[in-house]
Order: sequence, then C-alpha cells, then structure tokens
Amino acid sequence: MTDGDAVARHVAIIMDGNGRWAKARHLPRVVGHQRGVEAVRNLVRALKDTSVECLTLYAFSSENWKRPEDEVGDLMNLMRKFVKSDLPEFIANDVKLHILGDWRGLAPDIVAMLEDALARTANGSRTLAVALNYGAQQEIARAAAKAAAEGAITPEAIERHLDTAVLPPLDLLIRTSGEVRLSNFLLWQCAYAEMNFTDVLWPDFTPGHFDQALADFAKRERRYGGR
Repeated sequence: MTDGDAVARHVAIIMDGNGRWAKARHLPRVVGHQRGVEAVRNLVRALKDTSVECLTLYAFSSENWKRPEDEVGDLMNLMRKFVKSDLPEFIANDVKLHILGDWRGLAPDIVAMLEDALARTANGSRTLAVALNYGAQQEIARAAAKAAAEGAITPEAIERHLDTAVLPPLDLLIRTSGEVRLSNFLLWQCAYAEMNFTDVLWPDFTPGHFDQALADFAKRERRYGGR
C-alpha cells in the first residue's frame, strides 16, 4: 500500500526502439544501438541521484539470436566496448554488476570480461543488473527444476533459484517505444510490479523520463491483491 510516496528500490527496463530510431533517421540499425548504449550510460550515471538501489536492463534476450548475424555481431561488439570503457566508472561510482540469464553461453572473451567485471565490482552498493542471453520462461524452468531436486516446488523454493534471488523485489517495469508486452522478461518478478509503458524510443530516453516514471510510481496504490 502507498499514500502517494512509494519508493521504487528495483526498476527494470525493456529498452526497445533502437532500430526504429535509426530507421526514422535513415541510419543503419547499428547507429541506433550505439545511441541506445549512450542512453544506458547516461541513465546509470544518474542513478546516484535517485532512490533506486537496483536497475535491471534487458540487453540481449535468448530470442535475439534469431536476428541477422551481422546485427548480433554488432550487439556483441557494443557489449565488449561498453564493459571495457565503463568498468572503471562503475567502480568509481560504487556500482555493482549482476548478470541474469545464460550469459556463460556467450563468446568466451565476453564471458571472461564479465567475470572480471563481476569480481571487480562485487563490493558496490548500488546494482546494475544486465539480462544477457536471458529468457524468463527458461529462468523459471531452471528454478523449478532446482526446487524439484530439493524436494518441493513451492513459490518460495522457485524464488530462491531465480536469477534475481539476491536482488530486491521488482517494483517497476518500464518499456519504451510504445510496445505493450513483456517479451519473456521477468515474468515471475512482474507478478505485482507496476508497469510504465512510454512511446519514447530508447535512444531518446533520458534521466528526466526516468525521474518522471519514478514520480508516477510514487502516486500509485499497490494492493498486492488486497483492498
């Protein structure tokens, strides 16, 4: 419940619209993805001025492998550049990296970079969680299998084995670009999360838009099935 001053500790974003942003400007899709990375960078830098303890970003889904090979390659190269260039800033700003999904199935050099980043940011007080090679249905299936191996498939047992088990409960999900669907992202965690769908394409999404989403969240009444 809230009386109008709810604080979002954990916010997740489906960063949608890079391709449409580029198409509208008659630019290659990779340029849209590059501008999307800039939007990520600006938002992470602004986190320190918010109440958010954890920001979870849907960076690469398990279904994204269906995209053209050259686009997948561009996305992987952007990931390499982002981790390499921004890791020192994460450390300086006390940001802890957390990875969701089957990220160990990525290219070996990316896995090594991520392992290094996880180790070097382990003591951060604010978390940036990145979903890589992630699918919520797959996550739930893995968690249920582990729960079954322990002898009981209960909601509590499944939650203990989700990729988000060490993160605060999800408060707010934002999706950009005007699409209104979850796209196999945090399906379990979204059970009682608030939703915010905006027409803004991801490369145009600013810390100001994020602040507005937090302000809208603060006005909502969360009932969790009650009255």
